[in-house]
Amino acid sequence: MQVVATLSLKGGVGKTTVALGLAGAALHHGIPTLLVDLDPQANATIALDVEPTTGTVADVLDEPSRSVLRRSIATSAWGEGLDVLVGSEQNERHNHPDPSTKQLERLARALSRLDDPDLGSSLGRTDEKPGEPYQLVIIDCPPSLGQLTRSALAASDRAILVTDPTMFAVSGVQRAFDAVQAERERGNPDLQPLGVLVNRVRPRNAEHDYRIAELRELFGPLVFGSVLPDRSAVQQAQGACLPIQSWDTPGAREVAAVFTALLGRLLRSRSRT
Repeated sequence: MQVVATLSLKGGVGKTTVALGLAGAALHHGIPTLLVDLDPQANATIALDVEPTTGTVADVLDEPSRSVLRRSIATSAWGEGLDVLVGSEQNERHNHPDPSTKQLERLARALSRLDDPDLGSSLGRTDEKPGEPYQLVIIDCPPSLGQLTRSALAASDRAILVTDPTMFAVSGVQRAFDAVQAERERGNPDLQPLGVLVNRVRPRNAEHDYRIAELRELFGPLVFGSVLPDRSAVQQAQGACLPIQSWDTPGAREVAAVFTALLGRLLRSRSRT
């Protein structure tokens, strides 16, 4: 099981869009996936159109037991093979600015219990290998560096740093990169930044070109060669609670191709470790 966090320390850059696009790519390629919605806005949970549950990720962070985990996971309406550890505004009560080590370890403890052989059957799934309900876990972080984001980094193998090509978002990437490095030193040496993904890029826009060049100067090969273009299809697909991979327009296919490449890079990074 590989765990990846989508991370930005500035709101509004499309971090949840990246989490959803990556989840849609995994679903399209038959990779059993769990999306963990840590953002108190719970936009990923809404877009994935899940059935009501009796628990949420906030309850899991209160008590990271198998029973609470089971009642906090729902199957996405996008299709079998994509589940959601449901988010809610109650997540905010776990977003302490100075959490203890015990608080930071709760998410990792919960995810370590995903090998429960009863988990798949409790969700009506029959396709998992015993002890391997998910190959991929995607954590959608809030746009702040409190307990929730740090918990995600403590539990992750990789981090995708999301930005858009604006001055303030570029500075947010630097803070996110520093947060990843700090978590590596603090207690998760296996954590690596997968790369910097630039979202909402418009062609022939001088400011966007300048900011992307600035990012490449700062982060070098960590900046993905492909960027996510600014396409209305993304908002249209999310509004319809559908994966971008199912939205049949040229713009949607262009965006979906970037997420397929991102998924491939993520899976290859696992094979190198």
